Amino acid sequence: MAGTEANRNLRLNAAADLWRNTLSQIPCLFGRLVYLAGLRNPNTGQYEHHGFAARFGDEEAHRVLRDSHRETFEAWLSLPLKEQRADLQVYLHNLETDRRTVIEAWLRLRSYRTIFPADAHDAEIQLHVANLDALLELLRNEYGVACPDRDA
Repeated sequence: MAGTEANRNLRLNAAADLWRNTLSQIPCLFGRLVYLAGLRNPNTGQYEHHGFAARFGDEEAHRVLRDSHRETFEAWLSLPLKEQRADLQVYLHNLETDRRTVIEAWLRLRSYRTIFPADAHDAEIQLHVANLDALLELLRNEYGVACPDRDA
């Protein structure tokens, strides 16, 4: 029982540390989602963050990052489309890259289709992709971005 309580406390401490030192510094849900998805190794599915793992261990770091990714994804999906658009605008505003360039790349590469957690349900993925497709179409029109030639 003591080991279980210690594991629970470690997980709570790790999650609080992740929020306090990293996620709270990212001003929007979409940015947090992109950040967390970027920590997932595409070859193993494991979440990797050297500094975080050095402090809490590889397994605990993976668990906390995975759970945070899931929670962030659920929070993003729970936003109405209008609020997702506002959140996405905050994300774009905080990038150092020109917004038109980002929108063009997203339309061409569709990388936003891979930022969901590995345990996301098909319906969640479909909603995520449909919402982002719609938001990108709005942004494409707003910024005057031409439709990409995906075959080029």
